[in-house]
Amino acid sequence: MSSLTTVPGSLIEASKKFRAVRLADRIFFWLTALFATSIGILLLWITYDLFVTAWPAIQTYGLEFLTTSTWNPVTDVFGALPQIYGTLVSSAIALLFAIPIGIGVAIFLSEDFLPSKILTPIAFTVELLAAIPSVVYGMWGIFVLIPAILPLLDVIHQTLGWIPLFGTEPASRQMFVLGLVLAIMILPTIIALSRDTLVSLPPELRQGSMALGSTRWETILRVLLPAGLSGIIGSIMLALGRALGETMAAAMLIGNATNINISLFAPASTISAQIANQFAEASGLQEASLFYIALVLMLMTLGVNILAEMIINRFQEVE
Repeated sequence: MSSLTTVPGSLIEASKKFRAVRLADRIFFWLTALFATSIGILLLWITYDLFVTAWPAIQTYGLEFLTTSTWNPVTDVFGALPQIYGTLVSSAIALLFAIPIGIGVAIFLSEDFLPSKILTPIAFTVELLAAIPSVVYGMWGIFVLIPAILPLLDVIHQTLGWIPLFGTEPASRQMFVLGLVLAIMILPTIIALSRDTLVSLPPELRQGSMALGSTRWETILRVLLPAGLSGIIGSIMLALGRALGETMAAAMLIGNATNINISLFAPASTISAQIANQFAEASGLQEASLFYIALVLMLMTLGVNILAEMIINRFQEVE
């Protein structure tokens, strides 16, 4: 009889616990749905606000704003092509240097080439690079990198000056130096995410490749890198997003020239640098034009993220 009287009580307790768990699950679901929806609404709100503020410039210049080079606040004639060009080229230079170095360091940190007591401090130091403010990178570029690299750039100009990319004498503020500094700034993103991708791969991939007679480097290049390609590409795209939007280092290092010069050693400008340099004193149509290029920059970064998502999904489907 005692067992018969205790069973219903235990069932009631279990039922209460189950209902409490279900309630907690529903609350968690709706909270996360609310947060996700609020992020999307915030993004749309920012885009709408930029569009409304930039509307006078959009009405005045239309799409010609993106294809003309004049930026004259006196005559209220504005065109953003040099800034768009500088943003894309400086980011491309950064990726050119950061991708091989970042992936190489990620492989070095994930494949146990050294004991963990040595690799762990190295990985921690690399991740600390992301915590350095961009203005510090800019100052380091001005006072350390530029004096150190200008003699080498002079040699490159004297030797390869017949190539348009190196056709001008190296300026103290230029596109190439900014690209190098941006490469250093985005390295932690590529290294950390690529390393996490390689570490998370199933150990059976390494063991199976070795068992079939592959060398260590054949395993890395032919098995591990293709298997982790989606994560590596995602890290590169995130790094590109940061390079496109970098402000302080760009404003300090690129020279802020409002014309297009194909030479990498000449001063140039970027969208973020243009906004930082002129927004405080802007008004009227100039202010609207700055919001216009801010809208262009935002659409560029959104496009990069959407492209990254598409590439990652494509590689995941193939896998």
